[in-house]
Amino acid sequence: MFEAAEVGRKLSKREYKAQVPRLRSELLDAQQQLRRAPFPVIVLFAGVDTAGKGETVNLLNEWMDPRWIVTRGYMDPSSDERERPRLWRYWRDLPLRGRIALFLSAWYSSPIRNRVAGRITKAEFDHLLDQVSAFEHALADDGAVILKFWMHLSKAAQKKRLKSFEKDPLQRWRVTRAQWKHWRMFGKFVSAADRAIGRTSTDHAPWYIVEGEDEEYRAIVVGTELRDAIRRGLERARANQPQPRVSTKKDQNRPISAIKRVERKFNVLENLNLSQQLSDKRFKTRLAEQQGRLNGLQRQAHQQGVSTIVVFEGWDASGKGGAIRRVTAALDARDYDVIPVAAPTDEERAHHYLWRFWRHLSRAGRMTIFDRSWYGRVLVERVEGLASEAEYMRAYGEINHFEEQLVSHGMVIVKFWMHISKNEQLRRFRDRSRTSYKKWKITKEDWRNRTRWADYTVAVNDMVARTSTRIAPWALIPGNDKNFARVKVLTTLADRLAERLRK
Repeated sequence: MFEAAEVGRKLSKREYKAQVPRLRSELLDAQQQLRRAPFPVIVLFAGVDTAGKGETVNLLNEWMDPRWIVTRGYMDPSSDERERPRLWRYWRDLPLRGRIALFLSAWYSSPIRNRVAGRITKAEFDHLLDQVSAFEHALADDGAVILKFWMHLSKAAQKKRLKSFEKDPLQRWRVTRAQWKHWRMFGKFVSAADRAIGRTSTDHAPWYIVEGEDEEYRAIVVGTELRDAIRRGLERARANQPQPRVSTKKDQNRPISAIKRVERKFNVLENLNLSQQLSDKRFKTRLAEQQGRLNGLQRQAHQQGVSTIVVFEGWDASGKGGAIRRVTAALDARDYDVIPVAAPTDEERAHHYLWRFWRHLSRAGRMTIFDRSWYGRVLVERVEGLASEAEYMRAYGEINHFEEQLVSHGMVIVKFWMHISKNEQLRRFRDRSRTSYKKWKITKEDWRNRTRWADYTVAVNDMVARTSTRIAPWALIPGNDKNFARVKVLTTLADRLAERLRK
């Protein structure tokens, strides 16, 4: 692959000076248009040492308005970052829609270095590359424009540059022992990079190999590709603007497709025995037992650095809040976070929908409890038409991949669907409306959601069928009796944690 690069390509000073003013003007214009666009631009810089990655990033910040550019250079992960999944720090730094991110030594660097050093096998290397490819695919599906530049030098050119820097007192600081070590392993680095580029260069996240020996040529190539990519993204966004659609009587009478008929008939929730109960006396005993058990397990998890993610989904008034309070009552307050999930803020809407959940992942040994979660994409957003069919259908795979990364990092995921009957929900709604200190819990939206019960049932069944995996299964909790549901939640959570700690 590198043999096909235009090695030794140069640009004269005259040609460079003639092209720069126009290119800078076009980049600034594209950047201003991008600020109003519904997508970000993510630019990755990787490559051999001294090939001009940092210089090119600095130049782009000089040519454009740096106030709307996020620049990040990644070193070895900190202890804070190592306690979370590998991609966490990159999700955290993703730019807002309308912004440009310039990332140096991002998600490709550590897999390549580890492969060259022999710390990971070829199969492990390929698995990491597949993770990265899925990550980029999710961002691109959400609209992001992604460019990846591999800045390349021949081995001889790299040696020449390292020697030149060593001789210059003002540049000597740029040469380290590690760089000379990398130079001696040049062939292995190129081989690993060749495999990474070949496996992850896609139409939605292409790699560009840029000859780095001539800084003028390098700058013009990168600037031109960036300008063109922003322009293509703007054109695509204009072409994809949703057109207003007027519902007609013919639409309303359209027959339901075969797959929708199957979905409406398949109802895993119907198999739950909602008559299960626990007396108040038995509840007190079982509650104390399971809370004590959970407390001991969480202390052990904290000591071992095992994090737990707990997801609560369910019908309105199904008992999520009560179950969460019984869980937190068993824990040290310093060991957990409860994340209530409501409609996304403006900042959250300006990112990929998973961004706000990635940033809440805790350090090792803690429990993070989500009161509603990323499953809103395939529940409320699906039913209420806030996500298109294409968006919520691809979300199943994105969610499974997200959860797989958490489990691969050693985390425990426990997902609860709190289920009650429609009649029990009505009884609880009326009780809340009549009780002064409960009135705040009931809203007009809750009453409106009851009219969509059948649609939500279809969505829940689809969600369970597509995302109840071996590593992150759904626990369906019969919730008509609060005593039974609360103990069942505690028991299930403790069982899953105990199973993980035995490994």
